Formats: sequence, structure tokens, C-alpha cells
Amino acid sequence: MPNPTAAMLVIGDEILSGRTHDANTYHLAGALSAAGIDLREARVVSDDSDAIIAAVQALSSAYDHVFTSGGIGPTHDDITADAVARAMGRSIDVREDARAILAAHYDKSGTELNEARLRMARIPEGATLIDNPVSAAPGFVIGNVHVMAGVPAIFRAMVASALPSLTGGAPLMSRGLDVYRGEGDVAAPLAELAARYPQLTFGSYPFQRDGVHGTNVLARGQDSAALDAALAEMSELFG
Repeated sequence: MPNPTAAMLVIGDEILSGRTHDANTYHLAGALSAAGIDLREARVVSDDSDAIIAAVQALSSAYDHVFTSGGIGPTHDDITADAVARAMGRSIDVREDARAILAAHYDKSGTELNEARLRMARIPEGATLIDNPVSAAPGFVIGNVHVMAGVPAIFRAMVASALPSLTGGAPLMSRGLDVYRGEGDVAAPLAELAARYPQLTFGSYPFQRDGVHGTNVLARGQDSAALDAALAEMSELFG
């Protein structure tokens, strides 16, 4: 049985402007691979409601799971929760369980739960909360869409909270080898190797270290015995 599929939707003008580096897709890809969920697509959209709605609807209909990052904070441009609610045809308002989480968090620090912070308690109708042990403000799951914060530390914590509730398949494993030859030199033998192992996927990735050029050749798949055999052949071919 094939693994469940997933897509990542990164939301934020700061990503598209180059001001902020997207570390969340990298983290999610690794976490999903280990859980046996195949990340098939990643998109980045601006803080634009129509763009978010269109992307959520397209991705949620194409994949088993969608994970979003960004746009659920307390400021005026944090519009993800509203856009996802519209995309899924749900109403949205401050929810009492989310309000209680925020109130307890801010009470501990003596900080006011003002109107701006209360925006983070606005949850679409019927959604399930995602625990946030870092800063309390919850993410949420509605349908197959998992809505999470953009701050990397919080995103990672939310992923850890959400993944145990999902059913995965076989984890994706890999075996790799650094070859000090050009990519053009390894292309033909690597293609022949890929033909002998149709259950695996192969890739080649050029690098330069200390002025020396080389290629990292990589095999990926769910069959550890086939991966070990492929690595042995790669070592013979390129060693």
C-alpha cells in the first residue's frame, strides 16, 4: 500500500521578499519521511487571502495532508486562520478553549491578553487544536489541513504535537556516497543502476569542497536490503 501523501504551504511576504529564510519545509520533509508520509509538493504564497484560499483548496483536494506555516500570529497581516476557514467553508471566531490556553499563559507572565493577542484564539468551526508547548497559542487541524505557526521553533513543536495522530506508511530511507568525479561522468552508470533497482529512486548532486569537485550519489526507498545492495554496487562503480 502506498504511503499517505502531503503538501507544504508556506505563507508570508517575508519569505517571498527574501527577508526570512524558510527552514520549516526542510524540517517538515525530514519529519514526514521518518513517519512514512510522502511530501509531494511545497508552495509559497504571499499574505493574500485569495492566494491562500486557492492554494489550500487545490492542495487539500490533491493530497492526504496539507501543512501550512505562517500567518497565525496577533498582527493585522496574520490572515491565515480566516483564509483557511473560508477555504474549508467554515465560520471562525474566538473559541473558549483556545482563549483559556492563552489566558493561562499570559497570566503566568503578568501580560495582558489584549485584543491583538486574542486574535490567536480565533479558530474555525469544528477544528481540532494543535498543542504549542513553546508559546501556548495553538495551531489547528480542519479537515486534512494542519495550520501551524511560522516561527521555526514553534513550527517544529507543533509538528511534533501533530504527527503522532497521523497514520504513516514505510519510512523513506537513503544511502549515499561521495564520488570525486563530475556529474556527467556518473550519469550513465547511475542510470544503469537505477534500471536494476526499479523499487528505488536515484539522484546525483554536485558539490565543491576545498577546491575539489565531486558528486554525491544517493539512493532512496523503503527496502533496506535493496538500498544496501545498491550502495555496495555504487561503491564498486565509483569507489
